Amino acid sequence: MMNKEQLLGSQTARNGFRNEDDIVDKFNNWKNDEEAKKWLIIMNYAIENIEFVRAIKISGNKADVQVQITIKLITAIDAQNIQVKLVSNTKGFNQIDKRWVDRYVELWGIPADIVLILKRYTGEIEPSIINPKDKRRMFINEFSKLEQDSLLVWLNDNKSLIASDILRGRGQFAAEWMLVAQKTPTNSRWILKPINICINYFSQGNIEYTVRGNIKLGRITIQRKGGDGGRDTAKMLQFKIDPTELFDVKI
Repeated sequence: MMNKEQLLGSQTARNGFRNEDDIVDKFNNWKNDEEAKKWLIIMNYAIENIEFVRAIKISGNKADVQVQITIKLITAIDAQNIQVKLVSNTKGFNQIDKRWVDRYVELWGIPADIVLILKRYTGEIEPSIINPKDKRRMFINEFSKLEQDSLLVWLNDNKSLIASDILRGRGQFAAEWMLVAQKTPTNSRWILKPINICINYFSQGNIEYTVRGNIKLGRITIQRKGGDGGRDTAKMLQFKIDPTELFDVKI
């Protein structure tokens, strides 16, 4: 069997995965499933010491799957929370968090002047300028220099907290691992990384405003959700990453 060092790179998947249920089934069939055994090794378990594994799908949290592991001769049950990202393209952005601005205020104590900027950015509050590019909302490059600088300072001051909350989450079902499973017409592969490595990677880099008027926090894009057939939920604030980038992370 491959050791942990040999497993750190991406692995070819035989058939790919359709959804989180496939991941759950593989863990629950761990004795006969070679990929599940590889995942358990990456999570620092010695296969010969495992007595029982039970995986369940969870929703409404950062983790999508919880894996409960019973170790021989130890009465306690260990649990690992895994965030699953299923990708069907070679590259592509994947939503990792979306909420109303006021929900982020509750999380991060956003000051009133920054709230006003973000709500005009998402369209919760109508544009405060004449002839905006989009009559529904404002892009970052349409705000005054003072407003742009104020937002930049606040994002820099709270960068680590933001990245942790949108990727790991909080509480009992905070994600401890990210499993990216990619299936394209020519290839199927997966990679499993500790969430701390994912946070460090995706938050790495400067906070910048794009030429299209959106926000980049390292490798994380912050934008108006949009879509939704014009429903109010289009005015939510959305965070996105390209999870396929993890295939190139060597750590």
